[in-house]
Amino acid sequence: MNFTYKLNLIMNFTYNISGGIILKITKPRGTRDFLFKEMKERRNAENTLREVFENYAYQEIKTPIFENLSLFTTKSGEEIVDQLYNFEDKSNREIALRPELTAPVARLYLNEMQKTAKPIKLYYFGSCFRYERTQKGRFRQFWQFGCELIGAKSPEGEAEVIAMAEDSIKKLGIENAEIHINHLGIIRGLFEHFNIDSETQETIMNLIDKGDKKLFIDSLKLGQNPLIKDIFLQDILIKFFDLTGKDEILDEIEIIINDYEKAIASLNEFKELLKYLKAFDVSNYNINLGVARGLDYYTGIVFEIYVPELGAQKQIAGGGSYNLVELFGGEAIESTGFAFGFDRLMNAIKETDEEHSMVEVYVACPLSKGNHEEIITKSFEVGQTLRRANISTEIDLSRKKFKKLLNIANKLNVKYFIIVGENDLEENSVTIKNMDTGNQELVAINNIITYIKNQIDNNNKKNKNN
Repeated sequence: MNFTYKLNLIMNFTYNISGGIILKITKPRGTRDFLFKEMKERRNAENTLREVFENYAYQEIKTPIFENLSLFTTKSGEEIVDQLYNFEDKSNREIALRPELTAPVARLYLNEMQKTAKPIKLYYFGSCFRYERTQKGRFRQFWQFGCELIGAKSPEGEAEVIAMAEDSIKKLGIENAEIHINHLGIIRGLFEHFNIDSETQETIMNLIDKGDKKLFIDSLKLGQNPLIKDIFLQDILIKFFDLTGKDEILDEIEIIINDYEKAIASLNEFKELLKYLKAFDVSNYNINLGVARGLDYYTGIVFEIYVPELGAQKQIAGGGSYNLVELFGGEAIESTGFAFGFDRLMNAIKETDEEHSMVEVYVACPLSKGNHEEIITKSFEVGQTLRRANISTEIDLSRKKFKKLLNIANKLNVKYFIIVGENDLEENSVTIKNMDTGNQELVAINNIITYIKNQIDNNNKKNKNN
């Protein structure tokens, strides 16, 4: 047993007041526990995204949490190993917990779906793992919710994917999100014209992706070995760095690149995409030539979604068009996809969301001198009737006093408190208290479902109008 292991073992023990040793077990660094309220919020967001994606005819797939290490080094290079949870299994195979889901989806396509009719629409939701420094909004276990559109024509497919992304954020109630779109063919056309080697290209794309303008300019122009020696290209790239706006900046871009044929061709493709976005009723977008994604397999359109209120962690989604399948030995087939960083997405929802009920209804049976068994039994029957009508319901199982039951209902943010009482039962009724207004009504037991659903519908309409 080495010294470090012994020290860790000692530090994980503590003593209770009677002098006994208790093992101190904590969660691993960079991971989180989710309790009831947060899990309900996450599940609601997940279900909303599933509904939107399936309305666009996407179907869910699931890939393994761990894959062969080579899958990720082929996609991202050997340097990614430092950021992975990787290990040898008992047969000495090199395995890694997945750091993202795009590569596993490409592997799944190669293994299972090459002969499937195109286009293929699929979506996924799952946890990913990266061994990196933890900080606010960045964890070692995190979740992605995303999609792949394989084999669709562009820019039609790209426009539909962006439309689905916009619908998703709208349905989640995130009203302050911004979609920023670029076409990498514009800058790659310039690289080709000026004979910029592939290594320098990717260095420049990564610098753009970092968003640090001073670092970008210094790297391009300063020192004995500037990245770009041509002054004209330096000036163009610096202009591109923060060139952002609506459709009106297209003319400005065209003037800048007018002498470069391949860049102009990509700009024309970009204009066609914007035309289709309007057909898909997408209006919440910005043209942003500073969106680079920093990955060399992106071939054309790229986009990112920002929520400015989140500060340094403002990006909640990113995607674009790429040919990853060919990198793994398959045929050249274009894919368009994006993924929500689900954890950041939840932060964005919390920025705009109001408090929601964990439970709609609480059924209580404050006991008096009467037939306790009859009251308790009736409260169970009422609760089950509500549950079978898909109304979230908690039933008093503790036989606490009335005041404590009200406190529990308040902590759950319950909307309706049903009192099953001895006197009301003689009239085959219960008392329903609206927890927002404090109003109480006597409601016949056989009319509870209709009453509660009408109350919920009226409340939803009122909130929508507000």
